Amino acid sequence: MIIAVDGPLAAGKGTISKALAEFYGLPHMDTGKLYRGVAYRLLSTGLSPQDAETAAKVARSLSMDGIEDADLRTAQVGAAASVVAANQAVRQALFDLQRNFALQAGGAVLDGRDIGTVVCPEADVKLYVSASPEERARRRQTELEALGEVISFEAMLAQTLERDARDSGRADAPLRPAEDSHLLDTTGLSIEAAVDKARLIVEQVRLAKS
Repeated sequence: MIIAVDGPLAAGKGTISKALAEFYGLPHMDTGKLYRGVAYRLLSTGLSPQDAETAAKVARSLSMDGIEDADLRTAQVGAAASVVAANQAVRQALFDLQRNFALQAGGAVLDGRDIGTVVCPEADVKLYVSASPEERARRRQTELEALGEVISFEAMLAQTLERDARDSGRADAPLRPAEDSHLLDTTGLSIEAAVDKARLIVEQVRLAKS
């Protein structure tokens, strides 16, 4: 079974995907980490995410060894990841890695922004997880503060809206729900409630196909 979970920044797709993977005993891939990894490698060596050719070169030889999760969660890396994700050559370089992971025996759970539309259009279950921009900005602000980064809500909301516009407006694999995806709005939901709703959707789809 392949479960594709897409959605914008801080909608809760990562948390939901991990919970679904654990519940169904499936491997999980956070595809956003790949783009953040490219961004981190560029920034840590003084290179610009705007340099399309260099970003593609880094993506083709990407290694996540030695990169801590906290390194990938900073606001700077997140913004740079959105830039490199709009680079078609970067997306192509990382496509096969994601595709092969999804097609492994038994299936997998992948979360990102184009899993149900581009990486795995044949996924058995497709979820599109979203929340209001204000809710997502609050979540991201809390996450960054836990990492020691202080940012105002206004600045975080502006960054969230900018990221949404970039992800949705890029020419290659823009962020959008697949036509057959199931929408899950997590605004105001606890983690437990959001996971329960996601699992219910998966079970309903499995039942309908059985």
